[in-house]
Amino acid sequence: QPKNDFNGLVQTVLGLGHFSSYLETTEKVFPLFSANSFYKQILPDNTLDFGFSATAMHWLSAKPCDISHHVHMVGAQGEEYQRFSEHGKKDWESILLNRARELRSGGQLVLVNFCRDENGKYLGNTTGVNMFTNFADIWQDFLDQGRIQPEEYRNMTLPQYYNTVEEFSAPLKNYESSVYLAGLRLKKIETRITPCPFAEAFKDHQDAQRFAEEYIPTIRSWNESIFFGALDIQRPLKERKKIIHDYYQTYQKQVQESPELHRMDYVHAFIVIEKI
Repeated sequence: QPKNDFNGLVQTVLGLGHFSSYLETTEKVFPLFSANSFYKQILPDNTLDFGFSATAMHWLSAKPCDISHHVHMVGAQGEEYQRFSEHGKKDWESILLNRARELRSGGQLVLVNFCRDENGKYLGNTTGVNMFTNFADIWQDFLDQGRIQPEEYRNMTLPQYYNTVEEFSAPLKNYESSVYLAGLRLKKIETRITPCPFAEAFKDHQDAQRFAEEYIPTIRSWNESIFFGALDIQRPLKERKKIIHDYYQTYQKQVQESPELHRMDYVHAFIVIEKI
């Protein structure tokens, strides 16, 4: 996201917020915060023993292009898909090269990244309604209704790429790649699906309204700013906020009416990398 709540992160880690911190019971742990990008080198050369990242590296360094008839690369086709694929490859290699500089010999990375698994499953597309297709369908409905303009529809493209296992593995196995030559080796990679906690909870409480009211905010947390940013800035702020409010209310109504069809299972690649 363009703006992250680093202050909230620091408070959470230090135990200054609503939750206690492991720092209160663990000795000789010294937190260091860097509000930097993993597309840049964050630590000095050969200083890192262990690196961990979860559910983050699908965000690209930039948007390769607008997608004509969808909002995410999982729905892109032809040249548009190819541009996302090429950009995703370069970004993944950039991330790895920066970590290769930071890692000591023998140091490891454990990464938990969104992916497209061996069966073509990905976030929000394991069973029932395809979440990303639903995003695009509702946005298309708003275009058909005249709520948004064609340019605003096209502008709504999430700058994300979901690698396959093969794409994650390629630079770590190719003897001639800059990543391999920098000393990084793939130790293990596997995919797993984590059930949507809100959909699983619904199985017990059977309250469709509660499920919808819990489910939609977690979706909004990572894509609302992208939808909002797609709208013409010449529109009055109040009007733009109304469009976004109505967009998520439409989705929430769908979930409440057919709760058994909606879920956002996480589909991750679990990756262990070592520097020789």
